[in-house]
Amino acid sequence: MNTVEPVHALVFTPHPDDAEFGVAGTVVNWVRDGKDVVYVICTNGDKGTSDPDLDPAELAMTREEEQLAAAELLGVREVVFLRYPDQGLEDTPEFRKELVRLIRKYRPNTVVTADPYRKYIWHRDHRIVGRVVMDAIFPYARDVHAYPDLHEQGFEPHRVREVLLWGSPDTNYHLDITDTFDIKMAALACHKSQINPDRFPEMEQRMRERYRLMSEGSGFELAEAFHREELWR
Repeated sequence: MNTVEPVHALVFTPHPDDAEFGVAGTVVNWVRDGKDVVYVICTNGDKGTSDPDLDPAELAMTREEEQLAAAELLGVREVVFLRYPDQGLEDTPEFRKELVRLIRKYRPNTVVTADPYRKYIWHRDHRIVGRVVMDAIFPYARDVHAYPDLHEQGFEPHRVREVLLWGSPDTNYHLDITDTFDIKMAALACHKSQINPDRFPEMEQRMRERYRLMSEGSGFELAEAFHREELWR
């Protein structure tokens, strides 16, 4: 039976480290406000290297450890690892059902994920995750006769109130991360397999400028920008 307490936000991220880029500053603000956040990491990131001699299985374990360290720093309540192979996601009924189960289990007010509608160049895993998440939210997580076996197991239908999509070319929602940018960057620094520590100061400068540009028109010094869809009031 489903016994997990509801959370404020459920973050579906294609790879370890994507959520830190997309929403970590906002996550810190939610946690500071006493709101619970859960991460769902869809792939194991085992192809995230240019080193042909690095064993993918070893890399996957490293990236999982890095993600746990980053999540702990941010105050994320729980990290769920689905462990699909990197570059191996597909829009299947099985994957969609797994996401529906998690939405019904954690019953979030807000779901955050990658924008699946970004044109042209976009990692396929990001596109697939975003699309399946959107389908899982509506109509599948809502409808009692979708996956009746989940209902029998105690995973009652749930209506997500809002969706935030990062990486969107059509942003309409800004959240202030001026006071949480440093923690966001510290969480990103946990992903040492992806970010060379020697180059991190240079990256931090670029990231500060990126989120300054994202904040334009918002009145914030630094902001994370999303496309927001409100589903139910």
